[in-house]
Amino acid sequence: MDTLIMVGQLLLGLSILVGLHELGHLLTAKMFGMRVEKFSIGFPPKIAGFQWGETEYSIGAIPLGGFVKISGMVDESMDTEQLSTEPQPWEFRSKPAWQRLIVMLGGIIVNVITGIIIFVILVYNNGETYFSRDQIIENGIVAYEYGESIGFQTGDKILDVNGQPYQSLNELSSGSVLLSENGYYTVDRNGEQVKIEIPRGFINSFNSEEAFAKFVSIRFPFEILDVAPGEAAETAGLEEGDKILAVNGQQVYYFDELQSALADLKTQEAQLLIESDGVRDTVRVPVSAEGTIGIAANPLIEPVKRQFGFAEALSKGTERAFGVVIINAKALGKMFTGEVSAKNVSGPIGMAKIYGNSWDWGKFWSITGLISMILAFMNLLPIPALDGGHVMFLLYEMVSGRAPSDKFLENAQKVGMVILLVLMVFAIGNDILKIFTGG
Repeated sequence: MDTLIMVGQLLLGLSILVGLHELGHLLTAKMFGMRVEKFSIGFPPKIAGFQWGETEYSIGAIPLGGFVKISGMVDESMDTEQLSTEPQPWEFRSKPAWQRLIVMLGGIIVNVITGIIIFVILVYNNGETYFSRDQIIENGIVAYEYGESIGFQTGDKILDVNGQPYQSLNELSSGSVLLSENGYYTVDRNGEQVKIEIPRGFINSFNSEEAFAKFVSIRFPFEILDVAPGEAAETAGLEEGDKILAVNGQQVYYFDELQSALADLKTQEAQLLIESDGVRDTVRVPVSAEGTIGIAANPLIEPVKRQFGFAEALSKGTERAFGVVIINAKALGKMFTGEVSAKNVSGPIGMAKIYGNSWDWGKFWSITGLISMILAFMNLLPIPALDGGHVMFLLYEMVSGRAPSDKFLENAQKVGMVILLVLMVFAIGNDILKIFTGG
């Protein structure tokens, strides 16, 4: 069932985005009087379709893309028979270069608009919820595996990133921070300022959603939220709302301090100083082999919650949408220099895992908006067979006044399709490798 949910979300998200992308091509082509022969979501073989006017609309059995076939255009169908005849007024090739350019940009523009709309609506409806810089400076951080590997210590108070103040905890592991040149954090460690540099290629550690939980989090004072039935804490009489003040005489204020103290007492008995309804008492509780006593913690600090008006949401949503493009452009550039590993490239399996195995509409639309912006960026790359390849040749035609020959465009299309096939095989191979290596 978990797999079905992941696949279902991926197929729905891709179907929406591919359908809108191809619709952008179709509408702009028809706007300029071009004949659109086919509109398909998914690749052949066709499993359903209908004819409306001059255009056949269909759904293909391979749901990892789609296409629009415009008369007189060299495209992925490689149908060049019509190119041997004289150009007809309704054909792509007979239209001015600027009109053909708009048609090729139509899908990209629609994906960008879609991504912006999704992010604006999410910001407007949900606002922002985060732990702030002030809260982090007041309480400090808990450093986990990846944080400790670059020099963070639990209790550090992060003052700034790259010499600039930050707003929220999430920014500390954002793509823009991890991809920055000569990036660093400044922390207050026991009253002394320490500079922690971000190592080259550190972003490669964050290759899954679970990886972010291995970096840093905010320290928080706590009380008992829940006691597991039958566990040691319940037997000892601990209840919801109780506060644990000390373990074996060692004061604990933050939850990570309790976890650390219990980890040192595995399979032993811990003496806990408890405060319940203002009354203090001492109880003895056996600690499990995992260093737990069967409680869940309730953080005693609340994250900051902000709501935005429509104008603010429009600005912030647009900023987030284009932020995705900027981060991906930086990552692609650093991939060529070797700083970002090509193993981070994911195919359909990786995309499905990002959606997750539970259906959360907020997360679904957030990821779909993210993918919409990435699709726009990737389609704009100057690779033949992608929209960006067509745009590159059209710009050459507009600047030079000479159009590339049909034979050249046909061969470029073949080369582009080989490149895309190799990239797809590589991405799927990465997905499969991550499954077997646990990445």
